[in-house]
Amino acid sequence: MERTELLKGWGRTQPVVSEVVELDGTPAAADVFVRPGTIARGLGRAYGDAAQIGGGRVVTQPDEVASSSLEEGGVLHAGGGASLDSILSAYVPKGWFVPVTPGTRYVTVGGAIAADIHGKNHHVEGTFSNHVAGFELLTPTGERRVSRDDDPELFWATAGGMGLTGIITSARFQMIPVESAYMKVETRRLDDLDSLMATMVGSDHKFRYSVAWIDCLARGRYMGRSVLTRGDHAQVGDLKGAMADDPLNYQAKPIASAPPWLPGGLLNNASVRLFNEMWFRKAPRLREGEIQRIPTFFHPLDGVGGWNRIYGPRGFLQYQFVVPDGQEEAMRRILEKIASAQVPSFLAVLKRFGAANPGLLSFPRPGWTLALDIPVGSPRLFGLLESLDKQVLEASGRLYLAKDSRAKAETIAAMYPRLGELAAVKAKVDPEGLIKSDLSRRLGIA
Repeated sequence: MERTELLKGWGRTQPVVSEVVELDGTPAAADVFVRPGTIARGLGRAYGDAAQIGGGRVVTQPDEVASSSLEEGGVLHAGGGASLDSILSAYVPKGWFVPVTPGTRYVTVGGAIAADIHGKNHHVEGTFSNHVAGFELLTPTGERRVSRDDDPELFWATAGGMGLTGIITSARFQMIPVESAYMKVETRRLDDLDSLMATMVGSDHKFRYSVAWIDCLARGRYMGRSVLTRGDHAQVGDLKGAMADDPLNYQAKPIASAPPWLPGGLLNNASVRLFNEMWFRKAPRLREGEIQRIPTFFHPLDGVGGWNRIYGPRGFLQYQFVVPDGQEEAMRRILEKIASAQVPSFLAVLKRFGAANPGLLSFPRPGWTLALDIPVGSPRLFGLLESLDKQVLEASGRLYLAKDSRAKAETIAAMYPRLGELAAVKAKVDPEGLIKSDLSRRLGIA
C-alpha cells in the first residue's frame, strides 16, 4: 500500500513530503528501492531527519509480535517493525525484558539496531546491538542473512548505521529474565555537578540502571544540581501485597494526551525554571528500596501521548553528545555555557557510558553523555549549539546521529572518522546509491 505523507521527526521540525510504503512480506528489492532515494522508518522517534527523505520513499513495517518466537535461553526472533512496546507487553508477563531500552518504548527492533540505541544500563551492558546475534537485511542487491560472527563487516556497518545499509526485516536478540514487572529504585538529590559525578563514578557499578536529571538553568555553586535515579529489576521477595500476588502484571498505557495544538512559548525560562525548582525540591535527599512499575522507571514521558506537542508548532530539538572519560572539565564548561545562555531545557539527563562496540557509526564510548530537549525559537539557540559542537569536538566527543537535526557535515566527519569504511560497505550492498535519507544528504554520509 502506497500513500503520500507529510513527515517530520519527533522534534516536529523540517517537514517533508514522501511516498510511504508498508512492506508486505519480503518483496523483491527492485520493487522497494527507488530513486531519488529510499529509507526505512519505524515509529518516527528519531528526533531529526534520519527517517525521512523529501521527494523519496519511506518504507515501514507492521508492528506485530504474533509471529515472534522465543528460543530456549531467551533469544527472541522478532520482525523489524515490532516495537519494544509490543514486545514488553507480550513478554514481561512471561518473565522476559528487552536487553536495552531508551527513554521511550515506541521504538522498533529495526530502529533499535539502526540507531544502536542505548539506555540507563550502558555502563554495564552496552547498546542494543551488543545483544543481537543476527538479522535479515533487505538491500538493493537482495535479501541477506547477517550474523555478527559470520558477517561482522556488514553487521557493524548496519548497527548504528542509521538505516543506510538496508531495511532490517527481522532480528534475533537476547532477552533478559525478570521475576517481576517492577523495579527496585534508589533516588538521591545532589546539590552540584561535582557531587553528582563523584557519586556516579563511585557507585554506578552497583546498579544495573542509572540516570541523572540535571537543572541546566542553575548557576554558580548550584550548577549541575540534580536528581540521580538508579535501580534494578525487583525480585518477588521485594514485593508486598497485590504486587507479590501477581508480580508479572505489566501495565503500560498512556494516562493522558497532549492537546493536538498548543501555542509556542509555553516552555520558556520562567516556566522551565519553576518546573526545575519544583522537581529538585520534591526529590528526597535519599530514598532507597522504592518499588516502581517498569513504565514509570524507564518510560515516564510515554505516559503522555504526543508529549512532543507541548513544545508548540515550531517544535524542538534534542542535543545529545558524549565526551570521553578524562574530559569532566569539558562537561563542566559545556554546562556552564548552557546555564549562562539561559536557553531553557525542559529535559536534561546525564548518564555514564561503558565500553564502545565495533559499530562504525555507533555513538556511545566510555565517558559521559548529556541529552537536552530544547524548544526552537530562541535567537541564541543555533549559535549556542555551534559553539557547543566545537567544545565537544575539542574534547574528542561526538553527537548522536539519531538525535541530530542541524549539525554540519564537516563537524560530523570529524567526530566519526570511520565514515569512509561505512561508504565502502554500503557500496557493496547498494552500488547504485539508492538508500538515502535527509540526514545522509545533509551530512554527505555514504
